[in-house]
Amino acid sequence: MPAAVGAQAADEIVKKTIEARGGIEKIKAVQSQRISGHVSFTQGMEGTFIVELKRPLKMHVEISVGGQKFIRVYDGKSSGWMINPFAESKDVQPLPPEELKNISDESDFDGPLVDYKAKSNQIELVGKEKLDDKPVYRLKLTNKNGDVRSYFIDASSFLVLKWEGMRKTGDQELPWESFFSDFREIQGLKYPFRIDQGSPGTDIKQTLNAEKIEINLRIDDSRFGKPAPPDAPAAPAPPPANPPPSN
Repeated sequence: MPAAVGAQAADEIVKKTIEARGGIEKIKAVQSQRISGHVSFTQGMEGTFIVELKRPLKMHVEISVGGQKFIRVYDGKSSGWMINPFAESKDVQPLPPEELKNISDESDFDGPLVDYKAKSNQIELVGKEKLDDKPVYRLKLTNKNGDVRSYFIDASSFLVLKWEGMRKTGDQELPWESFFSDFREIQGLKYPFRIDQGSPGTDIKQTLNAEKIEINLRIDDSRFGKPAPPDAPAAPAPPPANPPPSN
């Protein structure tokens, strides 16, 4: 289709997707959120997770597995830290530059489609196809760093059912996909309570089931500073390759 027509169609789909979530006013009215629940992995490991987010772009993630706690924090500006009890060094470590490059995408709980032009994201409508027998629109998003993702939008509900792209796992760049389901309404906004994600063709897979989603709760800014050093015994097994995404 002509480029101008394609851009107009992509904009219309983005607009309907934002409306399906609850509308731009309700989305931007959320100043903080906490998602907590249960996570399971293909290796038979299970645990719990908490993701806390606060404007602007602050993030605190905890994953507890086998009595060990994996922590990842971003202050919303330029600094981030992690504690990985399964790594060689169990002290608080700064997030590497390659992770900081894209961490604003993870900590942006509005999502990349909201105000995408202001975020220097480019969106194209690839076309209409099927996902598990459901008609979906495929949108191609290129962010300011040149990274490309595809978003699959339900042609009926206009909710995001899947995204796929590349993700850094350890020292590797691997294909990654996330499927969103079990949508529920919280204070007028739609949230997926189940996320199935992983790297196709590998055994890296995990399922997150949210048990509670809280919005506009009070979260002290100290939660987004450098975490305290850990005090835990050695871990019996490796943690998930990546913490759960915010969206």
